Amino acid sequence: MAEDRHILIPPLRRGATIAVVAPAGPPKPGRLEPVEGWLRERGYVPRLLPSCFGPPPLDFLAAPDAVRAADLHAAFGDDSVDAVLALRGGSGCIRLLDRLNVARLACTRKLLIGYSDLTVLHALRTNAGIASLHAPMPASDWGLPGSEPDTEALFDALARGWRTSDVVGHAEPHPLSHSGQGGSAQGRLIGGNLAMFCALLGTPFMPDVDGALLFIEDISEEPYRVDRMLSQLRLAGVLDHIAGLLVGSFSGVESQDAVQAVLADHLSRLRCPVLAGWPAGHGQPNRPLPLGVMARMDVEAGQLTLG
Repeated sequence: MAEDRHILIPPLRRGATIAVVAPAGPPKPGRLEPVEGWLRERGYVPRLLPSCFGPPPLDFLAAPDAVRAADLHAAFGDDSVDAVLALRGGSGCIRLLDRLNVARLACTRKLLIGYSDLTVLHALRTNAGIASLHAPMPASDWGLPGSEPDTEALFDALARGWRTSDVVGHAEPHPLSHSGQGGSAQGRLIGGNLAMFCALLGTPFMPDVDGALLFIEDISEEPYRVDRMLSQLRLAGVLDHIAGLLVGSFSGVESQDAVQAVLADHLSRLRCPVLAGWPAGHGQPNRPLPLGVMARMDVEAGQLTLG
C-alpha cells in the first residue's frame, strides 16, 4: 500500500549534493579536512564553499561578512545543491541577517542543517514557512568521542525524511516536565539556542510565538544568565503566548543543579505544558529535530509527533 502521509522534509537520497557553509565561527585545527570524506562515505557529494576556508577577519568569525552571506546566497540559489550544512556554530550568524536576501532564500525549500548560532538562520526559514533541521554539525560534533550515535541518527533520518505522524525522539522522565500544566500541546516548533533566540527579540526576524512550541537549549550559560534570558522572554510576553515549552540540554556549566533550579523557578510559573530532558542541544545526545513544522507534544508519553 502506498505511503499516504504528508512529506514534511523529503529524504536526501544518495548522490545528493550537500553544500557546506561556515556562516558563524571558524573550524578548529584539523576539523575541516575530514568533512569531505565523511560526506562521501555517506554517499553524498560534498561542496565546501569559500567561507569554510577563511580568512577570519575577527578570531570568532570564519570569514568576512560578505563572504559568509554570499555563500548562503550561492548555496540556496544553486539548483544543483540539494541541502545546506553548516560547518559549525559559534558566533556571527546574526551579523548577516540584514545582508541576506530573504526573498531569495525563501524561494527554495532545500534543507538547512545545523544548530547553536544557526538558530537565527532557522528563524528565517521558519518565518518563510520552510522546515529546517536542528542537528549535529561536522566541525562541532562528528568524529568526536561519544558523537557516533547522534551522527548515525542524523544520517538515518536524512535518508528517511520526515512525514506527518512521525515520532521524533523521546524524553526520559524529568522533574522539570512537571513544572508546567502537563498534558499535551500542539503548534509550530520554533527556537533553538536560548541566547540566540533572545537576541532576535525586538528585530524583524523574530518568529511568531503565538501558539508555538518553543524549544530551548544552551551551553556554558551560568545560572544568572539563564535567569536573565528567561526573564527577558517573560517580560517580552513570549512565555505567555507559546502553547508549550520543549527543554533540551543546558550543558557546560559548573553546577548543573543550579541551572536546573533556575529553570524550575521560571517554568513553574508557566501556564502551558513543559516537556524537559529532550535529547537535543550542545550536550550528548543531540538528536536531529525538525524546526518550522507543526508538532504535538505529549508530556506524559515524553514524545513529540510531527503534524
